[in-house]
Amino acid sequence: MCDVVLGSQWGDEGKGKLVDLLCDDIEVCARCQGGNNAGHTIVVGDKKYDFHMLPSGLVNPKCENVIGSGVVVHVPSFFEELSNLESKGLDCRGRLFVSSRAHLVFDFHQRTDKLKEAELSENKKSIGTTGKGIGPTYSTKASRSGIRVHHLVNPDPKAWEEFKTRYMRLVESRMKRYGEFDYDYEEELARYAKYREELRPFVVDTVEYMHEAIVAKKKILIEGANALMLDIDFGTYPYVTSSSTGIGGVLTGLGIPPKTIRNIYGVVKAYTTRVGEGPFPTEQLNSVGETLQDVGAEYGVTTGRKRRCGWLDLVVLRYSNLINGYTSLNITKLDVLDKFKEIKVGVAYKLNGKELKSFPEDLIDLANVEVVYETLPGWETDITKIKSYEDLPENAKKYLDYIENYLQVPIQWVGTGPARDSMLVKHH
Repeated sequence: MCDVVLGSQWGDEGKGKLVDLLCDDIEVCARCQGGNNAGHTIVVGDKKYDFHMLPSGLVNPKCENVIGSGVVVHVPSFFEELSNLESKGLDCRGRLFVSSRAHLVFDFHQRTDKLKEAELSENKKSIGTTGKGIGPTYSTKASRSGIRVHHLVNPDPKAWEEFKTRYMRLVESRMKRYGEFDYDYEEELARYAKYREELRPFVVDTVEYMHEAIVAKKKILIEGANALMLDIDFGTYPYVTSSSTGIGGVLTGLGIPPKTIRNIYGVVKAYTTRVGEGPFPTEQLNSVGETLQDVGAEYGVTTGRKRRCGWLDLVVLRYSNLINGYTSLNITKLDVLDKFKEIKVGVAYKLNGKELKSFPEDLIDLANVEVVYETLPGWETDITKIKSYEDLPENAKKYLDYIENYLQVPIQWVGTGPARDSMLVKHH
């Protein structure tokens, strides 16, 4: 059976830490969507590992790792990340597999990503992407002109000719769209001629692989990237990523049936953050927001960008839960709220004085909502040294109970600090 870890807000909830905690005990760790635009750091002993595209199960030497067909793969970044992990003593070869159906991100996708952002920002409409070429790659995938891993690694000589034809067709269509931008496509093709051989040992049919693992009753953990509010269908469109970041993307990104999924863990930051553009109803552009940013060290792992900060938004979480159906929650970074005398929680949205039934799809409405807050007492105590849930201050427990009661989903873990062991268990 498969357990799934999903981000429930706008990303950066600290999914990597839960995956890391669960990885000690699993046999397969799989990524289902996104690319190297996500990022998290895992600390084991005195070593820090940065993950962007590779599954974090690599930290466990007994765990096999899968990059599914829903992921878009930038091959140079794949090998760079792999060599970084290997330089820190992780032996990854023979237990890292890439789907033959995954689409390839090329450097020209990254160039056009930045060109498109520049074009949008002239009209004050930029999305705030990471510039990693993720959107342009999913666009070519959807327009059926993309290039997949099997196109690259197929050893048939005809396949390489076909690869070059497809590649040049893509470059030419980008040039038509953006004008002649300075680009050395011959150099990139020469690099891919080498990658053909280098990547081949990692490539498998991940549909077969996943099904064999399921039949063999292996313990499988699926790691979502980004989060529900960045989902291409259900997020705050167009300020979203280009893949399905919810439970649907798990099924389509790995080719597994719904009945194989057992637990769906929603990772929830104890407040709300967002990177990039777009409406953010509970954002605090004041000393509260600044405190959350400083205490929470809210800077992106992939880009170093400052994250926007605000109070916990239960309207967002209720909507996120309607779609993903969390079986339990991991509340992270509760300790960031340690110094607040009072803590607010967004519990409803009003538009023109009327309470909304659900999360608005239209950003004009979302930008105009008035958030209804519930104010809860803070605990004003340092909780980072606490080792059991029972020892948390009463007001911290009340805050967690409030979340649980509102969402009707049990909280299973509570994060109380950056260290690997700063995770309290509430419900088994």
